[in-house]
Amino acid sequence: MTVKLDFEECLKDSPRFRASIELVEAEVSELETRLEKLLKLGNGLLESGRHYLAASRAFIVGICDLAHLGPPEPMMAECLDKFTQSLSHKLDSHAELLDATQHTLQQQIQTLVKEGLRGFREARRDFWRGAESLETALTHNAEVPRRRAQEAEEAGAALKVARAGYRGRALDYALQINVIEDKRKFDIMEFVLRLVEAQATHFQQGHEELSRLAQYRKELGGQLHRLVLNSAREKRDMEQRHVLLKQKELGREEPEPSLKEGPGGLVMEGHLFKRASNAFKTWSRRWFAIQSNQLVYQKKHKDPVTVVVDDLRLCTVKLCPDSERRFCFEVVSPSKSCLLQADSERLLQLWVSAVQSSIATAFSQARLDDSPQGPGQGSGHLAMGSAATLGSGGMSRGRDSGGVGHVAAQVQSVDGNAQCCDCREPAPEWASINLGVTLCIQCSGIHRSLGVHFSKVRSLTLDSWEPELVKLMCELGNVVMNQIYEARVEAMAVKKPGPSCSRQEKEAWIHAKYVEKRFLTKLPEVRGRRGGRGPPRGQPPVPPKPGTVRPQPGSFRPKPEPPSEDLGSLHPGALLFRAAGHPPSLPTMADALAHGADVNWVHGGQENATPLIQATAANSLLACEFLLQNGANVNQVDSHGRGPLHHATILGHTGLACLFLKRGADLGARDSEGRDPLTIAVETANADIVTLLRLAKMREVDAAQGQAGDETYLDIFRDFSLMASDNPEKLSRRSHDLHTL
Repeated sequence: MTVKLDFEECLKDSPRFRASIELVEAEVSELETRLEKLLKLGNGLLESGRHYLAASRAFIVGICDLAHLGPPEPMMAECLDKFTQSLSHKLDSHAELLDATQHTLQQQIQTLVKEGLRGFREARRDFWRGAESLETALTHNAEVPRRRAQEAEEAGAALKVARAGYRGRALDYALQINVIEDKRKFDIMEFVLRLVEAQATHFQQGHEELSRLAQYRKELGGQLHRLVLNSAREKRDMEQRHVLLKQKELGREEPEPSLKEGPGGLVMEGHLFKRASNAFKTWSRRWFAIQSNQLVYQKKHKDPVTVVVDDLRLCTVKLCPDSERRFCFEVVSPSKSCLLQADSERLLQLWVSAVQSSIATAFSQARLDDSPQGPGQGSGHLAMGSAATLGSGGMSRGRDSGGVGHVAAQVQSVDGNAQCCDCREPAPEWASINLGVTLCIQCSGIHRSLGVHFSKVRSLTLDSWEPELVKLMCELGNVVMNQIYEARVEAMAVKKPGPSCSRQEKEAWIHAKYVEKRFLTKLPEVRGRRGGRGPPRGQPPVPPKPGTVRPQPGSFRPKPEPPSEDLGSLHPGALLFRAAGHPPSLPTMADALAHGADVNWVHGGQENATPLIQATAANSLLACEFLLQNGANVNQVDSHGRGPLHHATILGHTGLACLFLKRGADLGARDSEGRDPLTIAVETANADIVTLLRLAKMREVDAAQGQAGDETYLDIFRDFSLMASDNPEKLSRRSHDLHTL
């Protein structure tokens, strides 16, 4: 024990003792004030901690509620369940910490204030009373005169009693001071020790709780990383689709009706006005649909469907030119008639044609159901033929190379194209033009439901085909694309659906193959083109011969790229850019796009060139067409403000200039030097490109004035397209002759 006051000094009652007493009393008073403040702060801490616990438990309940929002997601439910349980255990540990803190405050600090300091105060009060009594006795003893012996004797006895009492109280007070001094140190240090031990226990329990989730957190982090990548890929696809739809739809004055092939035949959906059959003859706008050989409508999505015509085979459709309203037609059945109104003359014709086609499809389906061939054979051409006619708005097929039948035969003659790419049904008559594969009618309907950002479906027998698109289909084909999208099918032991499988099985397969891209392998190295026209896989491309590609002044000059053996480490966008160079490799470009390459990826080290500009520099009509079909921006410029049309004009690539003009290239776009493509074409004296640009400019002026124009524009562009696709050497020779004049 540390002695604060000496007992000898206490008995002497010296000034040093009295000064020590005053100093100790001041310290004890300050100690009492600070302990009471600490108790108040501790109670505030406990109250705040309990509020924090209550708010945290409510927060955890809110997190748990997220798991019950929307359709069940096992991964998210498991994640929230594990983490909320862990957080609840941590809160329980926090509650135990608060209880331990409260118990320590009460046992150490509060006990010191109430008991230790109370004893000190009582001893101090007795001491000062004894001191006052002693002072009084000393004063009285000193004042007694000599002649009063008895009174002096009594005063001396009283002084002796007072001195004894004072000394006893002084010794008790000194002892109490020494005890409270030691007790103060011990209690405060014990309080801090217990508080730190409670904190250590709390944090150790939290560490153990989180350590149990360490492996799960690591696995979840990997899953979240993959989800983020997939989400970024889906976001990019949605943005591309958004841009395409804005470019396609914003210029229209009316919405395009929804048209697709359904299980029951042709399906068409859209808004129509319907006249009520009551006495008021009011008109109401409803959502109509043709499905399962019925004409139905509904007001809201959740409303029950109202059937207008039970069986389309028992009705007819006719125009109503005598009606007070415009764009009206009537669907008449044996029991009733329904007067409908479209939003425009074009939509009126589409709806009438759709109803008529559906009636024909219903009769054809009924005959096939009764025929020995069975359902599903023969009717698809009629249904999808109507759909194609409606979707194209009656557009002429034009002068393609050899006619429609020749296109189907030419595409199907490619190795592997004689059967459907996804189910192997023979004689496919549909194709995905951005993937370069052939499809049966059922798989084409599934591809169409994926959206144009995944697959653009076209009929080999009903739609018009441009020569470069036919050549692109022959360059790719089912074998090449299946080597990409089905690379791991055998390794994963997945069974590919056959022609006789159900639509649901085919739909699941197509979704896994093209949307989830489940069977892709690692990124490729540059591969040669079909038929040995490129370098073998794994070898660097053969450099062009001197004089083969003659860059013009101001044109884009690709910088040297790394050898092909280093391509495995390239970003998909960089791989697409490299594969689009000279000589281009369409299989590698398709592989890069399958692995998520941005078709408009910008190469910062190559003057911000895009894969389309790279393909333009290589004078590859097929590579440019492939990129455009997969969403490449025909007007995206490089660091000099030049787009693909600028580069095609500078390099004298007439076929590419024709292609870009057909795909909507901006004629008025100017580069950093203020030159547009026409100015460049005039400066380079390229008569063919000048002709194309001026014709396109005249076409724009006619369209702005509302004039349809003549067929000369289409004929000239069609001739240039055929020449660029079938005889590109003629355009090269013409360009060379013009430059040497």
